Amino acid sequence: MNQSPTVSDVPATPTAAPITLTVSAAADLNYVFPEIGKLWEQETGHRVTFNMGSTGQLAQQIERGAPVDLFAAANKKFVEDLDKKGLVYADTKVLYGVGRLTLWQPEGGPHEIRDIKDLMKPEIKRVAIANPDHAPYGVAAREALQSAGIWEAIQPKLILGENIKQTQQYAQTGNVDVAIAALSISVEKPGKWVLVPQELHKPLEQMLAIPKSAAHVEEAKQFAAFINGEQGRPLMRKYGFILPGEEPIS
Repeated sequence: MNQSPTVSDVPATPTAAPITLTVSAAADLNYVFPEIGKLWEQETGHRVTFNMGSTGQLAQQIERGAPVDLFAAANKKFVEDLDKKGLVYADTKVLYGVGRLTLWQPEGGPHEIRDIKDLMKPEIKRVAIANPDHAPYGVAAREALQSAGIWEAIQPKLILGENIKQTQQYAQTGNVDVAIAALSISVEKPGKWVLVPQELHKPLEQMLAIPKSAAHVEEAKQFAAFINGEQGRPLMRKYGFILPGEEPIS
């Protein structure tokens, strides 16, 4: 990850009157972004609201003109595609982290899972992944299962979630035995999990940018810099993200 964490050469200068920033963010940011948002609100006096969901669905909303001040995608491809369509400010594109996959079960789950191939055990009846049609973590899960040589065989067990958070909820409620979830929503949730080896799938390089539909561009620049700055980075690290300029965890 060689991209600099700076958002723009032009410094952000927030307006005097408080505003409410609208941030569309991938579902793997469900816990960390609200924490960062609270710190930003305390520092600036502004407010921030989050629209969390599948990256692909959020990108479609932006394509349809949704009033979004900042878009944080779980895969940089979605931001780059919006840029090619002239829908984001190109100089605001920046990487903010790399996500990791986990094999997640609720606390007290009866199954012993040490490796992705353990999903083939006969006692594992149902496995949830995010829908690869629009969820980057679902694409990565499919790639990992393919790399492990079990994608075709595991098809009858698969249950698709709309996004990575719903995928984990399926396991939490007992609707599936195991979920291929995100590390960022595994670390703070009671449960047991193991990391999926990162070499089994393409890196989940996560990128943010400011859409041209943004009503508060300067404040969005400020919040983007806050995420990648000294206040946001420790929280991103806490939730398991590999940060720009840092080495992966094993």
